[in-house]
Amino acid sequence: MLTRRNLLAGAAGLVATAPLAGLAQSGPAIHVMKDPNCGCCGAWMDILQGDGFAVTSEDVFGTILSRYKIDNGIPQQMISCHTAKVDGYMIEGHVPPADIRRLLDERPDAVGLAVPGMPYGSPGMGPEDRREAYDVHLILRDGSTEVFSSYDAAA
Repeated sequence: MLTRRNLLAGAAGLVATAPLAGLAQSGPAIHVMKDPNCGCCGAWMDILQGDGFAVTSEDVFGTILSRYKIDNGIPQQMISCHTAKVDGYMIEGHVPPADIRRLLDERPDAVGLAVPGMPYGSPGMGPEDRREAYDVHLILRDGSTEVFSSYDAAA
């Protein structure tokens, strides 16, 4: 039964926890450009949100998404399914949140990070305990890349 006392207690609880609701999304803001029909993009965004990133997304189609990647310095050999922007850096594909945080901490003079293709077991691409080996690449301003971090295949 809804009484005045229950209503006031509930309102007080909401007021007390409202500041905490913002903490979950107080991390870096990341905007994801993705194909609207791609399920793995949504899974990757869920992982980022769970890691404290403030995630927004925009559905784009085919050539518009390809043009966005090229215009923002993603080399053809680094392309994956979705592209994100965080604090001036581009993030291509299933890059782990820890690598994005490291990029933001170290602030190299670079375009951003990429996990080309869609390696099984990378964030959003299936269970980590069955992952295949993959590298996260740092995309340099001249279009070249270097390995930023490596993930071994699951045993």
